[in-house]
Formats: sequence, C-alpha cells, structure tokens
Amino acid sequence: MLRLLARLVVPAFALILLAAAPALAQDKTITVFAAASMKNALDDINAAFTKATGTKVTVSYAASSALAKQLKQGAPADIFASADVDWMDYSSAKKTINDGTRVNLLGNRLVLIAPKDSKLADVKVAPDLANAVGDGRIATGEVNSVPVGKYAKSALEKLGIWASVQNKFAMADNVRAAMALVSRGEAALGIVYETDAKVDPNVKIVGAFPADSHAPITYPVAATANAKPEATAYLAFLRSGTAKAVFEQYGFSFLVRPTS
Repeated sequence: MLRLLARLVVPAFALILLAAAPALAQDKTITVFAAASMKNALDDINAAFTKATGTKVTVSYAASSALAKQLKQGAPADIFASADVDWMDYSSAKKTINDGTRVNLLGNRLVLIAPKDSKLADVKVAPDLANAVGDGRIATGEVNSVPVGKYAKSALEKLGIWASVQNKFAMADNVRAAMALVSRGEAALGIVYETDAKVDPNVKIVGAFPADSHAPITYPVAATANAKPEATAYLAFLRSGTAKAVFEQYGFSFLVRPTS
C-alpha cells in the first residue's frame, strides 16, 4: 500500500511543479509609468525588450505630473519616465525613486501644430500667434502642471506674447489629449512636442519654438524605490543601441552614450 502511495505522490508532485513553471515565467513582469509623449516609441522598445528577455512590460501612459503623484500615493511601478526634470525632482524629494538609477535619457522639441487641412503655414510664434489663432483655441497641456504646458507658457512668456494669448488656451490632461483636440479640428492650433506631431497624420507642424525660449526638454528615467530586480535590465535596455535607434526614428534626441 505504501509503495502504491509513493508511486502516486511523486508523479502528482511533479505535475504540480510543471504546472507552476509557466506561472513563474509569467510572473516576470515590470510596470512602467511613462510620459504620454513616449507611447509610440516605448511600445516598440518594450516589444523588443520582452522578445529579448521574456519579461513582460505593462505601461501606464499619462502626464508626468499625474504619474509622479500616483507614485507618491503608493501606486505600484518599477520605472518612472518623466517628460521634464521637475517631476523627477519631485519624485526624488518624495523618495519614490532610486536616485542612483536616474539618468537624463531623451530630448525633444516644442512645435506649433494645426489640423492637416488648415491653410496656416510657417507661423512665426512671435508675434504672429494671436493673429494665427483668430477666434479659435490653442490646445496644450495644463500650463501649471503638465510638462508640455509648462514649457509652452514659459516660452510664450519669454517671447513676450503670453498676455495676448493666455485666454485662448484649451488645456488638456496630457500632451496626447491636447493633440487630439487639434486632430479632431476642435482647436485651431496646438503646442506639443515634435515627436507627437510626427505620429498623428491629421495634424501638421506650422511653426517651431526657439530652443532658447524655454528650458531644455529633457526626459529623465529612473527605477522606483521599490522596483523589481528586472528594472535594472530594463533601464540598461533603454540605454542600448536598439532603443536609441527606435527613439531617434520617432524624433527624440538620445542624450546618453549607448551601452551596446
């Protein structure tokens, strides 16, 4: 009887281990909080990372301000990628990131967009913006919190035209939401990143902001304070030659030396 039980228990235990193996493999996941403007490029990079490592990447795209506040409230994530330095500094002050992993990864440009069928072209932001928008609206991110909105307000203030156009703004929760207003024709103009404009066929770039009219558009990334071990490999992949090629394909500038 004991021999029979032994013969039954051993195979049963082996079956349990085999059944658990796929589950353990599926547990190799990381969660990334990333600025909305990174979506297209990061989706491609994440697919490549998963193919290379077997680690699945789940991403929450939103305004950097919203993501930083979610981290502060205890939202689980392994990586934070911000569209400006300020919100990464905020996360550092709140001790929600691992400062030793932080790096300035990407750069971008601020542009003026219009619906694809708009007659506008070659708009000089200063002094022509007020005339170009007419009775319409200018879409961008919330100017006191969302990075693209902060860059936009800063630029317009430096160019001396903020006062003449501030009542024209339609402010959105993030840069992609702002671009959607222009794409649907609900706003005459929009202020977004160049990389956003390049991925929406229903908008066109009609003007550009001088680089010295605002702080450099910088995307810092870091592992969170409670990141899984897989976050280390992910951060390394973001700095790889593979990631560099994808980011540059979408129009980002790559600010670090590729690791491989």
